[in-house]
Amino acid sequence: MGLPEILITFKTKGLTAIQRSERGIVAVILHDETEGGETLTVYNSITEVDFTKWSERNYDYLKLIYEGVPYRVIVYRMGLEDTNYMPALAVLKNMKWNYLTIPGIATEGVPSIASFIKEARDQDHKTFKAVLPNSKSDHEGIINFTTDRIDSILSKTQFTTAEYCARITGILAGLSLARSSTYYVLNDITAAETPDDPDKRIDAGELILVFDGEKFKIGRGVNSLVSFTTDKGQEFSKIKIMEGVDLYQDDIRDTFEDSYVGKVRNDYDAKQMFVAAIRAYQKSLQPDVLDQSHDNTAAIDVEAQRLYIEGRGIDTSAMDDTAVAMYNTGSRVFISSNVKFVDAMEDLNLVCNM
Repeated sequence: MGLPEILITFKTKGLTAIQRSERGIVAVILHDETEGGETLTVYNSITEVDFTKWSERNYDYLKLIYEGVPYRVIVYRMGLEDTNYMPALAVLKNMKWNYLTIPGIATEGVPSIASFIKEARDQDHKTFKAVLPNSKSDHEGIINFTTDRIDSILSKTQFTTAEYCARITGILAGLSLARSSTYYVLNDITAAETPDDPDKRIDAGELILVFDGEKFKIGRGVNSLVSFTTDKGQEFSKIKIMEGVDLYQDDIRDTFEDSYVGKVRNDYDAKQMFVAAIRAYQKSLQPDVLDQSHDNTAAIDVEAQRLYIEGRGIDTSAMDDTAVAMYNTGSRVFISSNVKFVDAMEDLNLVCNM
């Protein structure tokens, strides 16, 4: 594949980012021993679900997920008494999905799922996320849903916090990057246990439901991250921001693996064309994903290349940045980007002068 075609691929990914983000993939683990059910099933629509192969409650969970209109739902079936999620996670780890949910998960099962998500993101560079009940994980990959006792027209019986995670997962997977989940209205809810201290809960990394006197809605679209660092600032606690970050990483990584690895020479000119493709992609993500007022850019990472060269025992003290950038780095490609992701309007400070 030639470089011009690769440039078009990048531009197309950018231009379709919003549409693609509206159709995320949900992975769900269900405990079910209904006769005739497969261990692993992939559904593209709720109409494909054979309700005779699921318990009534699990069918309710699938309907909850599809209320958010995700692109695809991957279902892994486990035994009713099985509490070992490792085999299921081993299978799902090699598949492509955005959000994981385990409706009705027991309290003791939550930490192992949170650990899996953290490891997948921090060590394996996956962009997996999970909606878990009462999970103070302090991590951008975990959405800590805490609202309980939810009455919904989508079920004959009340949903617990752990069960309604399925609904939240479907919403987040199907929500456009052009907006956040803050104040997303849940028209199916007729009653829920809402907190008296919503601001405190949100600041503690909880995704809660609130009632505005007429309707129930998501208080603020936050994940469980509360310990901010230089590498992970407060913006990393926003679900919308993390969706943009994950989309950005996935698109560039997937395009590099599909269109560059083994197919394009690794010299200075080819690297610069790769950089140009990334810049074109960044521009197409404006204004809904990247801040158009920011200088979103990319370049050959000169400092990383300098370290690479010196690691091979070569003195670079007499080499300027251009010489370092043009140095042959074998099969290694060092690129750095500078971008700023844009949030949605959520807070109003209105001064009325009379």
